Amino acid sequence: MWVYEKKLQYPVRVSKCDPHMAKLLLEQYGGADGELAAALRYLNQRYTIPDKVIGLLNDIGTEEFAHLEMIATMVYKLTKDATLEQLKAAGLDPHYVNHDRALFYQNAAGDPWTATYIQAKGDPIADLYEDIAAEEKARATYQWLIDMTDDVDLQDSLKFLREREVVHSLRFREAVEILKDDRGTKKFF
Repeated sequence: MWVYEKKLQYPVRVSKCDPHMAKLLLEQYGGADGELAAALRYLNQRYTIPDKVIGLLNDIGTEEFAHLEMIATMVYKLTKDATLEQLKAAGLDPHYVNHDRALFYQNAAGDPWTATYIQAKGDPIADLYEDIAAEEKARATYQWLIDMTDDVDLQDSLKFLREREVVHSLRFREAVEILKDDRGTKKFF
């Protein structure tokens, strides 16, 4: 199904070691509104969505995995040169004790990722509205992350991700309109 290009969707640069920012970015790695939850949500929902929009869920779900890879790269770059004292000061000492510097699917508070983050109702309109909300929550989180750093290189990558969330939300809105038009004339399946 996939062809993997051995490059990031968008370049990730950071200008300084910043374990605290890395901790905050974990929200988009393993949080409820993060990239893993989005990718799995869309790729799961595609099995009960009409053929007219199944490709949209495939495309966006796949792109969310690319975003997950970007977040992982950011976290790695922000922590690779951190001392244990810096990790501890950032509140990452529990993570270090459990995982060393390995990434682990958890949110910024340290709560592990859970499948309960994935919503799938089986009703195409309900699922698409859930997807729109998920993209808007991710967009808002990216804006808040941008606000939390003065690293212009990191801000650049975060702005790219924020804008992709806007595009995804718009595409899901278009899909709702397509399916609403069909709702009055025939069954979805």
